[in-house]
Amino acid sequence: MKTILWATLAANGNYAQSGPENPPTKEALDDFFTQVKDTGNFIVGRRTFEGMRGNGGPGPFADIDIVVVSKNATDIPGVTVVRSPEEALDYLKEKGHQTALISGGADIHNSFLGQGLVDELIFNVAPVLEGRGLNLLIDKENYCSKPVQLLDFKALGGGVVQLRYGIERAV
Repeated sequence: MKTILWATLAANGNYAQSGPENPPTKEALDDFFTQVKDTGNFIVGRRTFEGMRGNGGPGPFADIDIVVVSKNATDIPGVTVVRSPEEALDYLKEKGHQTALISGGADIHNSFLGQGLVDELIFNVAPVLEGRGLNLLIDKENYCSKPVQLLDFKALGGGVVQLRYGIERAV
C-alpha cells in the first residue's frame, strides 16, 4: 500500500498551527479535500480529528474511511479507532484501499516517519513564519538525514507552494 503524508508547513519549516484565530489557508484546505477524495480515506490523530470535527456531523467526509490513531480513545462515532500506524494501514488494506493518506497531527506524522511507513510527502508551504510550530522528526534520539526525491512542485495560489517528495521506505 502506498502511503502519503500530507502536511501544511510554515515558510520556516514548522508545522502551520491552525485554530480559530489562525485558520488554515483556503488553498491548503482545498488541496486536502482533493487528496481525500482521490484516496477515499485519511488517517489522523485523535486531537487533530477532534479539532477538525467542529460541530460534529460527517460534513464533506460522509463517504470517506476515516481512521483515528489513538492509544486512549475507544470509540468515536463514524470513524474507525486503532492503536498504531500498522493497524491503521492494515485496516485500510482490508477495506481495499491502494493508497493511505496520513493527514494530521505531528505525533502521527512522526510515528509513521519514524517507523519508515511513508512513501510520499506532500508539503503545502504557507506564506507565514511560525515560532511555536512543531517539527517533523524521523529520529528523536539521533541526528540523521534521509534523502528524498522531489517529484513535483506547484503554486496552489494565495502564496501557498506545494512540494511533493518521494521517500524510500524502510525495508
